[in-house]
Amino acid sequence: MPLSVEDFLVLRASHPIVDVRSEGEFEQGHILGAINVPLLNNEARAIVGTAYKKKGQAEAIREGFRLVGPRLAEIIQQTETIAAGKEILVHCWRGGMRSSNFCQFAGMAKIKSQLLKGGYKAYRQFGFEAFQKPLQITLIGGCTGSGKSEVLRALAVQGEQILDLEKMAHHKGSAFGSLMQLPQPTTEQFHNNLFEEIFKLDISRPIWVEDESITIGKVFLPPDFWLLMKSSPILQMNVTKEVRVQRLVAEYGHADRAEFLEAMTKIVKRLGGQHFKAAKEKLLAGDMAGTIEILLTYYDKYYLESIENKKDRVKLTLPWDGKDAITFAKNLSREYGNR
Repeated sequence: MPLSVEDFLVLRASHPIVDVRSEGEFEQGHILGAINVPLLNNEARAIVGTAYKKKGQAEAIREGFRLVGPRLAEIIQQTETIAAGKEILVHCWRGGMRSSNFCQFAGMAKIKSQLLKGGYKAYRQFGFEAFQKPLQITLIGGCTGSGKSEVLRALAVQGEQILDLEKMAHHKGSAFGSLMQLPQPTTEQFHNNLFEEIFKLDISRPIWVEDESITIGKVFLPPDFWLLMKSSPILQMNVTKEVRVQRLVAEYGHADRAEFLEAMTKIVKRLGGQHFKAAKEKLLAGDMAGTIEILLTYYDKYYLESIENKKDRVKLTLPWDGKDAITFAKNLSREYGNR
């Protein structure tokens, strides 16, 4: 009997997951821990799709079997390696023909398997439902360079529940956020990763999240989660511009100058030609502190306008000297908890 998503997520702790969709589908988004063993690879899936459109389902099925045949020994060998004597969990897009056939082939090779009912589509739906739950989110806000991510992670060290959106997105949120970062996941995979983090949390307890816009680099927050963030209370960090410049120099001082300059061009219109020219001159002269101080002219203006529009949600403002994130996180949690 096919597994529900809930049972599937429990069993995956001790069972390998095999995703039999094509490489392209897998790269777009997949279940955490799944290993891709395409029954139909990208090329074969395209051929079968064309056959279905032109000649119907029966011919598409026959074409699929013709294409899988020569690869079947390789597929089974790879699956045996993944299974390593254990029962495997298998899914395709909708829990249909591809995963069913795959399990039959695996069974012939004495590999035990169980199907995910509804496939990857059911997993995605389960994730969307998680974003609709009444999560007790508290946002941490502050001007660029305030150290919001550092404080967020300090809260986690103390046992608080957090969702580190920027870590999941491989991006720090600004035009410079992709510097020295891994490539960003797709929006679909970001949603999966976020769901997986929420799935591990106790939703009856508070969850701390950095205040973000609906996009983090190229990825979009799930609409329902974004709506929840837009109505959540904000705790504001107040850090002087001097301290923020120092922190940003430490953070971006080792970045490639050409890449930093390229990132600056993304905000040239908003920064203004004169400010951009001055910042570029200081960057090329090796004056990173001077460069960042000019850039903060734009970023501070943008943030202060943004926080003004949601000032009714700011429940606490606390100054920080930027030095001891653990102590500040304790104070932040205690001060807010006393209210």
